[in-house]
Amino acid sequence: MSNFVVSARKYRPTRFDEVVGQQHVSLTLKNALQNDHLAHAFLFCGPRGVGKTTCARILAKVLNCQNVTEDHEPCGVCDSCKSFSENASFNITELDAASNNSVEHIRALIEQVRFQPQQGRYKIFIIDEVHMLSQQAFNAFLKTLEEPPSYAIFILATTEKHKIIPTILSRCQIFDFRRIQVQDMVDHLQSICDTEDIQADPDALHIIGQKADGALRDALSIFDRIVSFSGNRITYEDVIENLNVLDYDYYFRVVDAMLQEDRNQMLLIFDEILRKGFDPDLFINGLAEHLRNVLVCKDTQTLDLLEVSGGLKDRYEQQARLLPAQLLLTALNIANDCDLGYRLARNKRLHVEMALLKMTYINRAFQLSEAQLSAPAPEKKTADVSTSAPPPQVPEPEPKPVAPPATETPATTTAEEAPVAPPPASAKKPTAPTPVKKTRHVLPKMKKLDAMLAEIKEEEAQTTVEETAEPITLERAQEAWDQYIEHCEQESVKVIMRNAGLALLGEQEIQVTVSSNLAENTIRQEDGLVEHLRSALKAPGIMMRVEVDKSSAPEPPPKPKRLMTSKEKYLEMRETNPLLQEMQKRFDLRPDE
Repeated sequence: MSNFVVSARKYRPTRFDEVVGQQHVSLTLKNALQNDHLAHAFLFCGPRGVGKTTCARILAKVLNCQNVTEDHEPCGVCDSCKSFSENASFNITELDAASNNSVEHIRALIEQVRFQPQQGRYKIFIIDEVHMLSQQAFNAFLKTLEEPPSYAIFILATTEKHKIIPTILSRCQIFDFRRIQVQDMVDHLQSICDTEDIQADPDALHIIGQKADGALRDALSIFDRIVSFSGNRITYEDVIENLNVLDYDYYFRVVDAMLQEDRNQMLLIFDEILRKGFDPDLFINGLAEHLRNVLVCKDTQTLDLLEVSGGLKDRYEQQARLLPAQLLLTALNIANDCDLGYRLARNKRLHVEMALLKMTYINRAFQLSEAQLSAPAPEKKTADVSTSAPPPQVPEPEPKPVAPPATETPATTTAEEAPVAPPPASAKKPTAPTPVKKTRHVLPKMKKLDAMLAEIKEEEAQTTVEETAEPITLERAQEAWDQYIEHCEQESVKVIMRNAGLALLGEQEIQVTVSSNLAENTIRQEDGLVEHLRSALKAPGIMMRVEVDKSSAPEPPPKPKRLMTSKEKYLEMRETNPLLQEMQKRFDLRPDE
């Protein structure tokens, strides 16, 4: 029989320092052991495979260790540690609440609490998946959990804390375990590869960490499967083939085709993906995630949100320099709409291809809309018969049409100004008007990558010049405010803006203080005010905040007092003292009208 042990068991941590990604829990438990502030009941909650049961076993091992180290770790050589490692310890009891969830099982556990430990200081009870206990079992467990003997310690573990009744939660010290980050998983897998003498590509380990979705146990299971598939050499190609993951290179090629507006290449790439057996929905979700990663690389502050290896991060940054943010957001919106409507689409391939074609011409659509906005308004033309009225039915063309004489009335001459004399015989038949040629909008071609890089450098240089502009002061803001008031047409708006107070909350925010809600709504409805302030102050990122200062608002006049009838007095007294109504019914009283 094979002696193979899975990595999740073989490399299970035996010390707090070996626990991956849960330093906040390990440090808290160590400090509690050092200061002798140990609770009698713990609740470890968090996602699957993050180390809840492992930390519970390490804590139980430390509590009964005969030679605890200076950093409060188990020694691993004493009789208590050895018996625990061999599953032969009588002082540590593990209960699986998923299969032992009745009242009888809890009563049996409570019966064991009555006996003191045979060896060591404490008797520890570890209950895994405690949320599976029934309501009656929880109630039977309450009293023992609240007032256990001094030698009894309970450690509960669960993945669904919301299913545990509040009376149990209030009796435990709760520790929330986090999802393990991808980089922590990669470091742990790399250490296992060094121990097992396995060569692994960093990109391959990153794919395993991302596929595990925050659970280290899942990452170790995937790692064992990949090792069985590829042996002692784990490559990126083996991982994506075994895990059915689409290669990053496809997404980079799709975005490059989108930049070059190459719709043929876009469709060919998608066809290649389908021929390899990938689901179109998986591809569109992966493309959305890729666009999100490129958008994250647009700013250095959000660069840490990218969970990929170093080589891929450089490639993402290089592509992010070529893509404007508005194009990325539009493509993300198209991908999201495609994903939402994928299940309802009958022709799913055509549904995804339409989304890809829309992404291909995003930049042209932006340039066309900008060209239409910047085009001058068309001039009004004089009334022309040939343009205002529909063209008449043109008769069959004559073999040799005769040109009209020089004295022919122009097209713009009215009926009253027309001459009385009949036109010559050659001009009796109407001539066909000259057809108006329709202007065809030609979409501009996509710029080359070198030209786009040059524009990016020019924008960066302009941004540097703008940063050295004159700082914003209250005097400059007030001057720009007064300029807007002078060009304002409505007199009521001018009065409200003159009475408003200005203040600077920072370098990029102006606070406007008014005395009423009406004034606040009036200023907010001025659409061109913020744009005027940005252009006048040369600060494109400046914001305006409008607040109402009710202290300066006039107090409402007091309500005039009026005489009340006896019935009105009674009704008002009954509101303050409801017992009057009961007295009225009891003694059959009626107030005077």
